[in-house]
Amino acid sequence: MSLLLESIKIQYHKLQNIDFHNERINFSRKKLLNLHQKIDMRDVIDIPTELSDKVFKCRVLYAEKIEKIEFQPYQIKPIKTLQIVHAELLSYDYKFADRHELEGLAQHKKTADDILIIKNGFVTDTSYANIVFFDGKHWVTPATPLLRGTKRSQLLQKQVIREEKIRVEDLKKYQFAKIINAMIELEESSEIKIADIIGG
Repeated sequence: MSLLLESIKIQYHKLQNIDFHNERINFSRKKLLNLHQKIDMRDVIDIPTELSDKVFKCRVLYAEKIEKIEFQPYQIKPIKTLQIVHAELLSYDYKFADRHELEGLAQHKKTADDILIIKNGFVTDTSYANIVFFDGKHWVTPATPLLRGTKRSQLLQKQVIREEKIRVEDLKKYQFAKIINAMIELEESSEIKIADIIGG
């Protein structure tokens, strides 16, 4: 089995959204490895004092134990266009470090910035983020994600976004989309025009 991966945002020397990361780590270890002892990443990650106040990504590789922790500067890459790609057999229920299937799909983005993955006719995720759509009043995220991201879970709990099943033909109901993940907040994500979701 591939190592599991958790990407945690660090800003102002503080771990962001850590309760949701802890929940996913402990859930994954229990389901995949039958390990019931919980880990709190606040007790595991020692943030280097030399890190600036800018945003960093903390990459944690783990399985039975924590295998590696590394820190990388992070800058958001603007995503303005998406290429629709169909992947009926793709499964990514757990955040594995091995992303070769997703990376293979991402090669089909053509001239777009990233892909929008469709499975069994339903909208799921991009290659590295969950997606939300604005209908003029509400933010809606697909109820059929490949991976239930930590930022997605937080925003659902706060009722900032809601989830619905979204088919490809439903995209025209929305005004624009944004991507979200552990490193990208809703308010700082670039707007993606529905017309710039190619192939829908």
